[in-house]
Amino acid sequence: MGVQRTIVKPFKGARRPVAAREQRQVASDAGLSKQRVVVEAVRLADREGVDGLSMRRLAGSLGAGAMSLYHYVASKEELLDAMIDVVFEEIELPPEKTDWQSAMRRRAVSARQVLARHPWAIGLMESRTSPGPANLRHREAVTACLRRAGFPVVMATHANWLLDSYVYGFALQEASLPFDTADELADMTEDVFLPQLPPDEFPYLNESAAALVAAGYDPAEEFIFGLDLVLAALEPLRASA
Repeated sequence: MGVQRTIVKPFKGARRPVAAREQRQVASDAGLSKQRVVVEAVRLADREGVDGLSMRRLAGSLGAGAMSLYHYVASKEELLDAMIDVVFEEIELPPEKTDWQSAMRRRAVSARQVLARHPWAIGLMESRTSPGPANLRHREAVTACLRRAGFPVVMATHANWLLDSYVYGFALQEASLPFDTADELADMTEDVFLPQLPPDEFPYLNESAAALVAAGYDPAEEFIFGLDLVLAALEPLRASA
């Protein structure tokens, strides 16, 4: 009596769940574009900071496969270049049909507002070695404004460095403050700071804190105060040139 052999055929449907997942992934990835990837990366950085941003984290937020992102940005460094370009795109260029101080004031005020929306970008604005088109367009417009105003090349460079240092430094300090408004500052001063300032030990700090609260002091106004001092200091250097 012969041995009966049982041939077990592979179950064709066994791989269908994997195939279905792949189809869903392809369908999800089909809606991607470089612009969408970069915009979502900026949104994540605005919300959580740039240190925790990874390609895997970004892919999860987009509902796509991590490897699919590399069709649009070759690396995280390229992604950061594109993100910083978005930030530069939002900053108003210095207007051409006005005096140089007014033009640079408008540009500086706009930069401060943009960096308040994207505080993660402050430390990256000058770090990119492959700047994007908006980045280069911005730098060209700033340099052109200063050169047309009569600043020699080296003095225009000094002015640019000084203005950027002031804007970035102020934006960094502002982003680290434990309050957002003048009212919040007043509350913190009365509830937190003044109790730590015994008048006999810290007479001048106590006096200043009390006087600023009474005057409704708003630290946000410091930006224009300092900016105008910088611009005023640069004018004689331009005129003498």
